[in-house]
Amino acid sequence: MTRSIDQVAQSYIHSPNKRKKLYKRTLLIVGLSQMFAGAGLAAGITVGALLAQQMLGTEAGAGLPTAIFNLGSAGAALIVGWLSQRYGRRTGLATGFIAGGIGAIGVIIAAVINSLFLLFISLFIYGAGTATNLQARYAGTDLASPKQRATAISMAMVFTTFGAVAGPNLVGITGKLALAMNVPELTGPFILAAFAYILAGLIFSIMLRPDPLLIARAIEANKQDHDIQANPTPYVHKTNKRGVAVGAIVMVVTQIVMFAIMTMTPVHMQHHGHGLGAVGIVIGFHIGLMYLPSLITGVLIDKIGRNTMTIAAGVILLFAGLVAAMAPGNSMFFLILSLSLLGLGWNLGLISGTAQIVDSTDPLTRAKTQGTVDVLIALAGAAGGVLSGVIVAHYSYAILSLGGGILCLILIPLVVLAKENKEKNALEISEKL
Repeated sequence: MTRSIDQVAQSYIHSPNKRKKLYKRTLLIVGLSQMFAGAGLAAGITVGALLAQQMLGTEAGAGLPTAIFNLGSAGAALIVGWLSQRYGRRTGLATGFIAGGIGAIGVIIAAVINSLFLLFISLFIYGAGTATNLQARYAGTDLASPKQRATAISMAMVFTTFGAVAGPNLVGITGKLALAMNVPELTGPFILAAFAYILAGLIFSIMLRPDPLLIARAIEANKQDHDIQANPTPYVHKTNKRGVAVGAIVMVVTQIVMFAIMTMTPVHMQHHGHGLGAVGIVIGFHIGLMYLPSLITGVLIDKIGRNTMTIAAGVILLFAGLVAAMAPGNSMFFLILSLSLLGLGWNLGLISGTAQIVDSTDPLTRAKTQGTVDVLIALAGAAGGVLSGVIVAHYSYAILSLGGGILCLILIPLVVLAKENKEKNALEISEKL
């Protein structure tokens, strides 16, 4: 007879050693799933804009795929967050990834029958994979100590690197596979995405037992029971709204800028005579720098601090925008440099902001808050995708890149003010005591 989660949790509540083992096992499971999920994520980024441009026959709509799958990601973030809050990480993450795989299959069918309506619907559903890919980073933090949280987030992102870098560099191979299957060449990466997302979902469904979020909740509930016995006052959920707001703004700004510049880079490259192989190399470097530096950046964020590394993110993103704006369009070196800096800046912003969110919530309400914040991140990506096509069509890629870099400077006063408010509140509390 299967024991209930409450019975299973009891053995973890009283055994720090078992919790440590489950924490490490959870990181490995998250890492394994993210290796495949990264490949699924890369499809829409690499050829989504090119596929839409081909089917629409106009450049102005090239940002629509990014916008649509980010809108789908926003809706999915809410659903995955709700499912995780109610049933645990396993159910939420498995459902989200499998939905993303079904969306990728729909994109392939839409391209075959040349249906824009089905393309947009499928991209919307495909966005579930993007949302779940982001929310998977939280699973590793459920049983992490405060000093391990950014490192735990970074571990999930490091494993994403393998699939995310391989995906763009398999554009040529998957394109040939698509042609061999008698479907359009640009659907090749979505064939890979369908397989990768569904496999990632199955890994979570089968292997993520016991559920780390449910165990973390049981541990927190047990702690609260002891606290109430010692001090019988009504318990208030420990959500730091200012901390949540700062973390959310950091991630929203970095997401808008990253998606805007990244979305239009393949189109910009085609204008200067670069082929799909070159596009795959540039996007591969970009995605590699989005995830691989997590080996170091997560540890730095835990040791140096969330605020300091957020400022570093703003500065790096500014340089990314400047290089992209001023670089010759036919120079692979500068294209790789600008997109690499863009990926690194996003990495620092995402991990810093995510750690801030985890720091500001407790396990009993954390998944719901995380899902809500990820809705904002997805909407930011959608806005960046839509605006990028419009700005490039009416102005230029240089104006888009320069504007994005300047926008990131807002992160510096944001964290300075947040730090001042935190210090002021701490001083007021100490004076009262």
